[in-house]
Amino acid sequence: MSTVNIIYFLLGSLVIGAMSWKSLKNPASHGFYRFFAFEVLLLLIIIAAPDWFKDPFSLNQQMSWFILIISLMLIVHSTTLLIVMGLPQNSRPGSPNLAFENTTQLVIVGIFRFIRHPMYTSVILLNFGVFLKSPSLVTAGLGLVATILLYIVARVEEKENVGYFGSEYLNYMKKTKMFIPFLF
Repeated sequence: MSTVNIIYFLLGSLVIGAMSWKSLKNPASHGFYRFFAFEVLLLLIIIAAPDWFKDPFSLNQQMSWFILIISLMLIVHSTTLLIVMGLPQNSRPGSPNLAFENTTQLVIVGIFRFIRHPMYTSVILLNFGVFLKSPSLVTAGLGLVATILLYIVARVEEKENVGYFGSEYLNYMKKTKMFIPFLF
């Protein structure tokens, strides 16, 4: 890894760390594991960056752009719903969450009717879209590690949501899938 890439990684890590500092103090929070998933994703992006625009009309580049666009649409849609419909508070007592995550209403409209974690689905799609920019064993491994970490993040977050929303969230879990509508 070049010096410039190391600097990019350190700068990106500072940003991710600044957003995650409360969660890093609490290994039981979903944000703790999300920090590591985002660090792996950052590394994946830095490694794939030189190939981002190489051979723009190749099949893998076209598939990559398609996946990245879906990822972007999904993150915008789900974040908007959380902010508008979830009625987030600035904080819950003892919560290390980011402000928009502290919803007071369970959001079950839009994409949330079908999957519980559209934001993590978006990040998983981002992993695969970036992998397709520069397919290799290294980028595949990083994408796999980030995806496994995001699965762990989602499981921990579900425990938090059951603790906050109770049976309402348990019923919601029975009606929806984690990441992929009608499948998983």
